Amino acid sequence: MKVILLEDVKSLGKKGETVNVSDGYARNMLFPKKLGVEATPKNLNDLKLQKANQAKVAQEQLDAAKAFAEVLSSKEILLSIKVGEGGKTFGSISSKEISEAAKKQFDLDIDKKKIQLPNPIRALGTTEVSVKLHPKVTASLKVTVKEA
Repeated sequence: MKVILLEDVKSLGKKGETVNVSDGYARNMLFPKKLGVEATPKNLNDLKLQKANQAKVAQEQLDAAKAFAEVLSSKEILLSIKVGEGGKTFGSISSKEISEAAKKQFDLDIDKKKIQLPNPIRALGTTEVSVKLHPKVTASLKVTVKEA
């Protein structure tokens, strides 16, 4: 019997796949636990429409991320930090501070988890920081640190 899976089933398949299983397994395991439905023409058509809708939404998210990346690449965030003798800085600039400064200076919502900062910024000057907006889109943001 052909079954469309509604959930991921271990050793059988992922959600949305059409798999061939025995009638007893489908009737006694998959249907009662709502893990799958019979692959009727109506259900297959619904699945096709659902996949098309998901693809459309994914494309819209990708386009939005690309547009936001364009905006980010043209911006430069200014931050200040206390500096002691010999240009030695007190403290550092973290991704949280960069996110807050972007919100305050340009009204841009950047999640601090998306800012890829291997180590906190501890030096004066301009640093290029990468921001992962989407699995396929990474933007570059300039962060300028000056003396307070």
